[in-house]
Amino acid sequence: MTRAASSRAFPHRRTAWLHLKLIMTFTPPEFLAPSAGERVFNRIFGFLVGLGLGPSYIYLLQVRGRKSGRLYSTPVDLLELGGKRFLVAPRGRTQWVRNAETAGEVTLKKGRTTQRFQLRPVPDANKPEILKAYLENFKSAVQRYFPVPAGSPVQAFSALTQSYPAFELIAV
Repeated sequence: MTRAASSRAFPHRRTAWLHLKLIMTFTPPEFLAPSAGERVFNRIFGFLVGLGLGPSYIYLLQVRGRKSGRLYSTPVDLLELGGKRFLVAPRGRTQWVRNAETAGEVTLKKGRTTQRFQLRPVPDANKPEILKAYLENFKSAVQRYFPVPAGSPVQAFSALTQSYPAFELIAV
């Protein structure tokens, strides 16, 4: 059977091959900056989350600027997996990631409740499972930042680990 005939007979093989090829050639920028519209949305949505509104998994992340010392806030999706809490940066090494790495800690706020956490970077070897769970849980909001579709096997995330910072949160 020729390769073309095999692709027609077993379309899932062709799809799997295309996904693997996409992943292997995927080289994201260091981070994807939000558009002007996304920045406005994040400010409005962050304000509402700060008031305590929104889904239970969305928090307002607060972190000190690494140069200015100013307090910056952005809404984030908090992943709970295996009794642990994780932050994943679907846009890559964004400003909040850089600030959090420098500060070593962040605060999560929702309404009147605030909690401080130290950050423990997740080693690349442990990230595929976390990235898969993150994409599965929040696919409507973050699928566009991942070159693999939600529902992909955990092995599909192995090539992506260096592009997506992830942190385990340790309560202070």
